[in-house]
Amino acid sequence: MPEVPDTHIVVAAVALVRDGRVLTVRKRGTERFMLVGGKLEPGETARQAALRETLEEVGLQVEDATPLGEFLSEAANEPGHTLHSTVFWIESDAEPVASAEIAEVRWTPLRDHPDDLAPMLEHHVLPVIRSTLGV
Repeated sequence: MPEVPDTHIVVAAVALVRDGRVLTVRKRGTERFMLVGGKLEPGETARQAALRETLEEVGLQVEDATPLGEFLSEAANEPGHTLHSTVFWIESDAEPVASAEIAEVRWTPLRDHPDDLAPMLEHHVLPVIRSTLGV
């Protein structure tokens, strides 16, 4: 029997919300904006991965992360793949800077946002953030 490829991607991400906007990033070679985050390394918890990715991708050293939820959606940059994302709420007053594979950093409005967001962010995470903030 042929081996079935694994089309399920597990990631951890962070939602940094400030002034009615959420921090989003666009990775080099892609068009969609998404939350800061990435795949877990062996032995790493989702929380550890989220904090590590925050430092690597936007240079923010964050010590605390509050679980926001777990979400399942289509992957933005890997056609035919599903994305299982554990998202954490973080807080920081520091200014993020694009690092590693990040081409662009953008503060995306919680409402009336551009139509270039990753499906998981647009259809799952943003509604939870808006509900949590009552906006």
